[in-house]
Amino acid sequence: MCQFHQSAIIRRYLTKKPKLKAAQELMEVVDLMKRTDKESFVGALQLWFDKWEYFLNERTINPINGKSFYTHKRLRSAYRSLKNNLSWLFTWYDHFELNIPNTTNAIDGHFADLKNKLRNYNGLSIQRKRKFIDGFLKA
Repeated sequence: MCQFHQSAIIRRYLTKKPKLKAAQELMEVVDLMKRTDKESFVGALQLWFDKWEYFLNERTINPINGKSFYTHKRLRSAYRSLKNNLSWLFTWYDHFELNIPNTTNAIDGHFADLKNKLRNYNGLSIQRKRKFIDGFLKA
């Protein structure tokens, strides 16, 4: 998981200009991800969670059926996505000697080109598609 795509996921959950103070602060932590090291980011995320844990666990009761659900479901989902992908977000930092970029944007352009070329050869069998992709990636 690259940092660009993780921040895009968070943006989809929270929007570009969230109204909740907790969401605004989480967006600030996500923006910090691109400019800091792993330890600082993990610390900032933990501080955010410690501050907003009670808010995240608020539940609302549905008056029709009496069942409860989390009040701030999208904010919880955004935090959970960050927490689950945390071990992969800083692979570039953990293996600095390999000179890995922190985003996959350069690769995405190649995949778009590959998809366009494959679309031109719609009738290829699976074996020929694999051969085409193998040749494309080696070129």
